[in-house]
Amino acid sequence: MEWFVKAFVQSSLAWLGLGVTLGVAMAVHPAWAVYRTAHMHMNLLGFVAMMIQGVAYHVIPRFAGRRLYSNRIAGVQWWLSNLGLAGMVVGFIWRTRGWDVGNAILAVGGSLAAVGSYLFIYNIWRSMAGPAPVRPSPLPTA
Repeated sequence: MEWFVKAFVQSSLAWLGLGVTLGVAMAVHPAWAVYRTAHMHMNLLGFVAMMIQGVAYHVIPRFAGRRLYSNRIAGVQWWLSNLGLAGMVVGFIWRTRGWDVGNAILAVGGSLAAVGSYLFIYNIWRSMAGPAPVRPSPLPTA
């Protein structure tokens, strides 16, 4: 398994833990419901999207019978996606507190996360593009 596949799955689980913890905190302290946008992004972009991306990086090339287009792009995407999501979470929280810097951090984080998603699309698309690989026939020829 490539390092970035493991990194996506592990960070997905970490985001799930953070998202669930914030969800429980919001249930215990209803006033914290103002953080629901951060909670939602932790679970959807953090857990769901990163789990899908990690599994896709492992499975799609095998299903397509090709190599992943770029391991380097996958690694860069992991960094951008996680840093971007962390920035978004901080930005959402700071914005609810009325701190204007939260908007700037949210914009930067959202942009990084978006670039990460675009890199994923490009990498998987290029991995599946082109003519099908030639596979030897399983039957002997006479």
